[in-house]
Amino acid sequence: VQLQASGGGLVQPGGSLRLSCVASENIFISVMAWYRQTPGKQRELVAGITAGNITNYPDSVKGRFTISRGSAKNMVYLQMNNLKPEDTAAYYCKARVPLDADYYDFWGRGTQVTVSS
Repeated sequence: VQLQASGGGLVQPGGSLRLSCVASENIFISVMAWYRQTPGKQRELVAGITAGNITNYPDSVKGRFTISRGSAKNMVYLQMNNLKPEDTAAYYCKARVPLDADYYDFWGRGTQVTVSS
């Protein structure tokens, strides 16, 4: 499964961006999520959504970011509003696929988000 993320770019503080991610195969994905990473730091969870549309967010983005899945369940979006300079990072899409009694995580390439005036 390959994941293709898009939608990053340069935006001013207070602005909005919408990231998209599509999986190459229309298979059952139990969880899709967005992570972000800046140089020298660990990758951190930004938003996650289950197949049943249960979402979770860290406090740092709660109320500003919204994750949703497309009508084609192999797509996920991240609506980011009221962006702050500290949101600047490479954003990565992840898909968790059940495999027997275990699971496998697939990662897409990052899309850069830069928040700057």
